[in-house]
Amino acid sequence: MPGTPRRAFGDWRSRRPFWGGLLLALGGAEILLTQKASVKVILHVGAQGLAGYLLPALMLLCGLLILFNPAQRLFYSLTGVLLSLGTWLTSNLGGFFIGLLLGCVGSSLAFGWLPDQEPRRRRRRRRGKARAEPRPAERAAVPHPLRQRAGEPG
Repeated sequence: MPGTPRRAFGDWRSRRPFWGGLLLALGGAEILLTQKASVKVILHVGAQGLAGYLLPALMLLCGLLILFNPAQRLFYSLTGVLLSLGTWLTSNLGGFFIGLLLGCVGSSLAFGWLPDQEPRRRRRRRRGKARAEPRPAERAAVPHPLRQRAGEPG
């Protein structure tokens, strides 16, 4: 059934760096949640209190922008990784390392995403079909020049 919501979501997800944006947004949300921890758990409080809320909020925003505006993914992912690294100083060691790692990994995934690459399932099917087809006789009969040993006739 091509019109199912699951199929529509899969098509939407395949046209954007979904996992990168999601991980970056989750990293920002996790850091924001650690800001609400009790005073006994908080490791860093001071003049950077506003930055402790601002950086993870911007991480969350960058993650959402990667999902909904993938054309600008390079800028958002670079900004996201810088914000993630900035939370090391401002937000309880980057949300106790969890939010920091989620933000850096998500930003890296978004940065490395290629928009014009065909989906993985289609590539696997095409490779499987290419392996199943027999090679043409003329290609198999001509030896490759790099595979010839010295002194053997061509």
